[in-house]
Amino acid sequence: MKIQHTLYSILDLALVSEGQTLKQTYNDTLKLAQHAEKFGYTRYWLAEHHNSPNIGSSATSVLIGYVAEGTNTLRIGSGGIMLPNHSPLIIAEQFGTLASLYPNRIDLGLGRAPGTDRETAIAIRSDFLHAAHSFPDELEKIETYFCVTNSTSKVRATVAEGVEVPIYILGSSTDSAHLAAKKGLPYAFASHFATTHLWNALDIYRKEFQPSEELKDPYVLTGVNIIVADTDEEAERLSTSLIRMIVGIFTGKRDCVQPPTDMTDEYLQIMQNPQVHQMLKYSFIGSKATVKAKVKEFLEQTKADELIAVTNIYDVKDRIRSYELFAEIMKELN
Repeated sequence: MKIQHTLYSILDLALVSEGQTLKQTYNDTLKLAQHAEKFGYTRYWLAEHHNSPNIGSSATSVLIGYVAEGTNTLRIGSGGIMLPNHSPLIIAEQFGTLASLYPNRIDLGLGRAPGTDRETAIAIRSDFLHAAHSFPDELEKIETYFCVTNSTSKVRATVAEGVEVPIYILGSSTDSAHLAAKKGLPYAFASHFATTHLWNALDIYRKEFQPSEELKDPYVLTGVNIIVADTDEEAERLSTSLIRMIVGIFTGKRDCVQPPTDMTDEYLQIMQNPQVHQMLKYSFIGSKATVKAKVKEFLEQTKADELIAVTNIYDVKDRIRSYELFAEIMKELN
């Protein structure tokens, strides 16, 4: 039995691998997006993070422009812009400009987390905590700047007025589910790392959803870690780079993405650690047949309208191959 038709997309962090320059990283980011376009992906989102040596997507808007310039049909956007880090006016200007350069191809995903540690968040914006609590108001400002009716206001984002930029609300808890439902906006849940609140958040969003001019029915995007290779063993080997990344997050010892190694008893024990196990709950790792069965079950449970695949591994060739196999899986399920 086929599942409902589900779109499939990519969330990328512009991973910086050991021994790689930032220029190589960005070239690989574009190369991956170009392949994604050929494989039938709907959108390619870049996530804003700061103060992490293994993540190159800090200047998210700039990188979106670079990827959009090198592709033709793929939707390019933010997954997300961490709005408390920024002035709503500046974000409206940046994305209004991007959408004028690349019409009908730019998405604006917005989140309220800092995408970094507390010290860096304060370095970015000293009133970060106030801005985070004001997220609904800051969102309202962005929507206003995109409206043609704002042309009579004293403060305008002139390059954004009337420009078509779909807004998506990102969430990793239940707070943003209420907001996305109230605003009638699509909702993207970060279940690739924040697994605990997935079901509550989806339930809240769907039950409370109020139709809007942008959206008549709820629209759910869910994040999943995907590592597909020709065999289960090869996929597990590739996943050791991801496991080391997660250990770095928990220990505070972040480093560039390390090359994969054989799956050892030590790695298996790490994966059984309660925190790691919970974080990787929606991680589908294995051969095409293995991952297909897991994805099918996940889609039947969540009834997601779109899957956002996250493949955090070392080598861009392996990433491209994984995304190719995942695209095949989604085409077969659809």
